[in-house]
Amino acid sequence: MIAELGHFALILALFCAALQMAAGWKARKDGMEAWLVVARRAAVFQCATITAAFAALIYSFVVSDFSLTLVVNNSHTLKPLLYKIAGTWGNHEGSMVLWVLILALFGALSLRQAMPDAMRAMLLTVQGMQGVGILAFILFTSNPFTRLNPAPADGMDLNPLLQDPGLAFHPPLLYLGYVGFSIVFSFACAGLLTNAINRDWAALVRPWVLAAWSGLSAGIALGSWWAYYELGWGGFWFWDPVENASLMPWLCGTALLHSIIITRHRGALPRWSVLLALLAYTFSLLGTFLVRSGVLTSVHAFATDPSRGLFILGLLAVFAGGGFLLYGLRAPDLKSDAGFKPVSRESALVLNNLILTAMAATILVGTLYPLILSSLNAGQISVGPPFFNATILPLAVPLILLMGVGPFLAWKKADLTAVRGQLTTAALITGAIVGLIFAIQTETSFIVLGGFALGLWAIITTLADTWAHRAKLTLSGWGMRLAHIGLGVAVIGIVGTTLWKIETAQILKPGEHLTAGRWTITLESVDAGFGPNYSTIMAHVTARTGDTAIKLSPERRYYPVGGMATTEAAIHTSLRDDIYVVLGQQDTMDQTGPGNGWIIRATTHPLVALIWGGFALIAMGGVFALFGQHRKDKGGS
Repeated sequence: MIAELGHFALILALFCAALQMAAGWKARKDGMEAWLVVARRAAVFQCATITAAFAALIYSFVVSDFSLTLVVNNSHTLKPLLYKIAGTWGNHEGSMVLWVLILALFGALSLRQAMPDAMRAMLLTVQGMQGVGILAFILFTSNPFTRLNPAPADGMDLNPLLQDPGLAFHPPLLYLGYVGFSIVFSFACAGLLTNAINRDWAALVRPWVLAAWSGLSAGIALGSWWAYYELGWGGFWFWDPVENASLMPWLCGTALLHSIIITRHRGALPRWSVLLALLAYTFSLLGTFLVRSGVLTSVHAFATDPSRGLFILGLLAVFAGGGFLLYGLRAPDLKSDAGFKPVSRESALVLNNLILTAMAATILVGTLYPLILSSLNAGQISVGPPFFNATILPLAVPLILLMGVGPFLAWKKADLTAVRGQLTTAALITGAIVGLIFAIQTETSFIVLGGFALGLWAIITTLADTWAHRAKLTLSGWGMRLAHIGLGVAVIGIVGTTLWKIETAQILKPGEHLTAGRWTITLESVDAGFGPNYSTIMAHVTARTGDTAIKLSPERRYYPVGGMATTEAAIHTSLRDDIYVVLGQQDTMDQTGPGNGWIIRATTHPLVALIWGGFALIAMGGVFALFGQHRKDKGGS
């Protein structure tokens, strides 16, 4: 009965979305204010019905209702409660309900924002259109409430790789970003339809850009952290196509955050800001297609049939194609009299935008090119880290350098002589710290020193700018600076762990040891045991460095229901480095002594904690800026 109510709620939500779209379109005309009331109420009721459907789906997972195909395929009675709940969105159908729930929630929340009636009418129209498309996709191709008769006694369990706290919270945060850009897209279309792309429009859309960007930042960071400790590879980014699918809208969103500042403060670049708003959501939809179409094989991807991919491709064509068609028709009318000189804060932000979009375009080509070749039967190629590192890193260098200079420049026209002293001081401090690093670590390469210099430059210039404006900084200003510092911290972590990483693998018997960097790893014993829904082989090792001794227990787990095995790395984290230990296969070929050894892989990851700390600061900066904007809109400081 609960499942039927959930299914009915989704059908009601589809009708509400259609009513919202139609009523919003009618309300665009003068004297049709009553239709705007209908559209507003339809948006609220749509959000309520989707919330009810999602709650029904969660309930079905919690009580293990194995009469639902979705629950059978993604749950099991022995699974811990957290992973039963996470199983709701750890699959294609459930995650799409989460997707449309966030879409409807953002649409309902926008009703609290003051804006002209014409803008609201068009905003609700476009949001309603998106709701119709996604709800139709769910109901006609991906119904989460499909019954199974007869119902089995138990389920097939959730993918063991997804049975992790990181993956319980990663998708909701990621979708907050992905789907958050939907309302940014709606604002862009509404602004074009009402010819209202101006400073007021920029002020309206900026909080939504911040909310989406902050959620996407946190989601990407959490997914990277999960891959680092759960997959056993020990890396933080693998340039996986699905990882790239989330990075592209983040880059466009970052560019939009900076562009919207110019439009809001100076009224300049209205066309560019709208274009970035359209691009950010287009990349979000493209990522949805890549993950759910079956064209990719990835641990992150949902293995679904191609017919669903075609449906999403159709939605991409309608939404993105319609948005860009509207842009082509209305963009020539968007004009701005706000000029600026080549040396100004506006110019620095424009260069920032160009570099970020060039990065996104490069990643797009590297991600899609192999897929296009494969679809044309023109051969199979792999585009991986060597390509992306060679193309993205040269763009990152001027981006970070520019990030340090831009905040010191004045709007419209800057005088370099006025800020030369501050920039020179920042450069000297950066050089002094880099020189000290080289004096301590004489074997450090110039690539490491250059990377550290970039990260330090971002941090030191941001601190200098913060000190110079400390008396008049708003919460939003603090957020921007926190994000810039976070990027500098993350850059230092990326450089350190990439170029200083030391990995060692040996076959050890109890009592034997190996060395990885400054750490000595001793295998104490290997035991077998059982977890809630898995069996495990657990190694007990001691990691020593100096007077410090750490007990670690890497595992190899086997989940009998799904017939899958996973590797659970044991990690000890410190600010200086991580010691990362993985238990491999037993060496059955060795017959030289009592008992066979085990493959133990130990890796030191210097400064890797700075990556997670840096991205935490980036996401926190976005949240600070969002709350600062909210306080300003409410009339606070």
